[in-house]
Amino acid sequence: MTTKELALQKHYEWRGKLETGVRSHVTNAEELSLAYTPGVAEPCLVIEKDIDKSYELTRRWNTVAVITNGTAVLGLGDIGPEAGMPVMEGKCVLFKEFGDVDAIPLCIRSKNVDEIVNTCALLAGSFGGINLEDIAAPDCFEIERKLQARCDIPVFHDDQHGTAIVVGAGVINALKLAGKKPENCRMVISGAGAAGSAIARFMLALGIGEIIMNDREGLLSADDPNVAPGRREIASLTNPNHVRGTIADGLRGADVFVGVSAPGLVTADMVRTMNDKAIVFAMANPVPEIMPDEAKAGGAYIIGTGRSDYPNQVNNVLAFPGVFRGALDVRASVINEEMKLAAAHALADFVGDRLSETCILPGAFEKGVGAAVGKAVGEAARKSGVARA
Repeated sequence: MTTKELALQKHYEWRGKLETGVRSHVTNAEELSLAYTPGVAEPCLVIEKDIDKSYELTRRWNTVAVITNGTAVLGLGDIGPEAGMPVMEGKCVLFKEFGDVDAIPLCIRSKNVDEIVNTCALLAGSFGGINLEDIAAPDCFEIERKLQARCDIPVFHDDQHGTAIVVGAGVINALKLAGKKPENCRMVISGAGAAGSAIARFMLALGIGEIIMNDREGLLSADDPNVAPGRREIASLTNPNHVRGTIADGLRGADVFVGVSAPGLVTADMVRTMNDKAIVFAMANPVPEIMPDEAKAGGAYIIGTGRSDYPNQVNNVLAFPGVFRGALDVRASVINEEMKLAAAHALADFVGDRLSETCILPGAFEKGVGAAVGKAVGEAARKSGVARA
């Protein structure tokens, strides 16, 4: 059987990847009176007087809502909320396996930004955090912004920030190996959607000196009147020298390429025009912007992809479980830039003495990654004043 056939068979067998477990048991009258009526009234009354006690007296402290409307599910596009449920269940499994975080999938039948925001905000009292997933741009940006403004718990769009954190960790270590300083580097990012825009902002926070965005229409520049409305903000933050043209034009003299776009956009000849010790993160899945062997033939020094069958896999599972672990442990009100940067540096540091051209990131199944990221995120939350515990 192919992987696709086997996966479908297993989903028929599982009939869902999640089920409810219990931490209390009701096997006799005394246990019933403690877990439910009449005893349960006491914690209710305590929470009524102090809502923060809900973190101590319920599972809220360790529970995250995984939210989608099914408009950008994996590479499948707008397939609807019900069709997105298997992915959301899978995400919940990853939360538990890699961060010991309980997660509940909620798939919303709406493409209206305000309806989605209102739905999530009304449910926020049941959770310690909200993870937005597979929501199409540009709605995902507005939903995250509006929802965080209404909630006193962290709202985190993993397609944006989880990707940016892991790419950031890889770039930190790749530049270290290449002997390059961030402020002296030019980076070209192909794909100006949710992931690409978040990566660009994060790379600016990491101190990358020059970033050029490439989209379907070519290189984005703030002085180009033809830039699409949804791309104007990121264009205004990048390409300070107003380079115009195609991705080939952007890559001449570049130090780093990051692809979150489409297969086959970059050739070995383009890589040859990059600076010495070029770094190539080609992360389109399943076929990257340039295959690793072709990038190597073009002279790339370090190569990363989104695939598990090549070294240096850029995998979000390295970030989001630990990020939420840390945020939940200190009862953070938001996941801010300081916490994201701490997560990236913790991931980069986790590699330790193994750092090499083929090992710039931890493996997805390495023990202790989530805990290390969580500790760094929690400390950053406290230092930046958003921790409440």
